[in-house]
Amino acid sequence: MTQRAANPPQDFQKMCKQAERDQESKKLVVLIERVKRQLEDRRSEAGSTVDLPKPPMAAVTSEVLRWRAPSRSSIFER
Repeated sequence: MTQRAANPPQDFQKMCKQAERDQESKKLVVLIERVKRQLEDRRSEAGSTVDLPKPPMAAVTSEVLRWRAPSRSSIFER
């Protein structure tokens, strides 16, 4: 008789990994619910006067660059 290495079965490892994922999912659900509750509390306290985030600044468009005067120091823009 030979001694076999006592490795845990793959099914057991898969079950452990699945349990870890389930635990993380539960934590995420609890966190999401907490954030939703906080948002609702803020809305009810402040009424409808919640400040919306500022819109992002507009990027420089090619139209703006097209009207720019050519630089005298650059030989390629003459």
